[in-house]
Amino acid sequence: MTDHTRFAGHGVLVTGAARGIGAAVARRLAEEGGRVLVTDRDRPEAERTAAALRQLGLVAEALACDIGDRGSVDAAVAHAVATFGSLDVLVNCAAHCTPDVPRFEDDPDDAWALDLDITLTGAYRCCRAGLPHLAASGRGAIVGIGSVNGLQDFGNHAYSAAKAGLGSLTRTLAGHAAARGVRVNLVVPGTVHTSAWEGREAELDALRPLYPLGRVGEPEDIAAAVAFLASQDAAWITGTTLVVDGGLTAVNTGFHAALRHP
Repeated sequence: MTDHTRFAGHGVLVTGAARGIGAAVARRLAEEGGRVLVTDRDRPEAERTAAALRQLGLVAEALACDIGDRGSVDAAVAHAVATFGSLDVLVNCAAHCTPDVPRFEDDPDDAWALDLDITLTGAYRCCRAGLPHLAASGRGAIVGIGSVNGLQDFGNHAYSAAKAGLGSLTRTLAGHAAARGVRVNLVVPGTVHTSAWEGREAELDALRPLYPLGRVGEPEDIAAAVAFLASQDAAWITGTTLVVDGGLTAVNTGFHAALRHP
């Protein structure tokens, strides 16, 4: 059951919130009383997402934000504080994933740099801009969105390296921010059924048997984990990585299947 008060009066900024996991996070935190700034590079889609939340009677605004640009990030944080009176929760959902080329040695520098700049450095920019305001709120929380790609090999060299870097940043920033009253945690999803899989349903069907819980994730699964870590229910949790992957990285289903069917 959703608690409609956990984020009452909280100013919330979610990056990459126009669709998918980010949109689900924005909705969940707004449903629990948060005042949410929906940010994304895609301004029209961010506006549509925020408008849909307002139609439900929730508090949401949209703002274009390119986390690859420090000025854009600083402006988004300033807008959230000016609009809501505080910044209490920052959720870093935005990321970029460039498909691997067939041979590693042919991977261009710009593709590697783009994935790291958006996925890892972009989160760093947001944390840097938001931290003073999160500290001032007295209940500040940062939640990042990692990936099982940062834990095991699922392809995508640059994206995976960036997601692994988020785990390290979570731990080091948690150590720094604890004395300022800000908690920093990371949610690590497995495969999640978002629009990125549109037209690839056959691939999703092929992946389902690899998940011990029998299905791939939904954006709402990740949003629920984010809401927990951002809330005071997790008041004594910081620097942790919460894996939300249906058991994918804990259970080698392929190994068990091979033993059953030699």
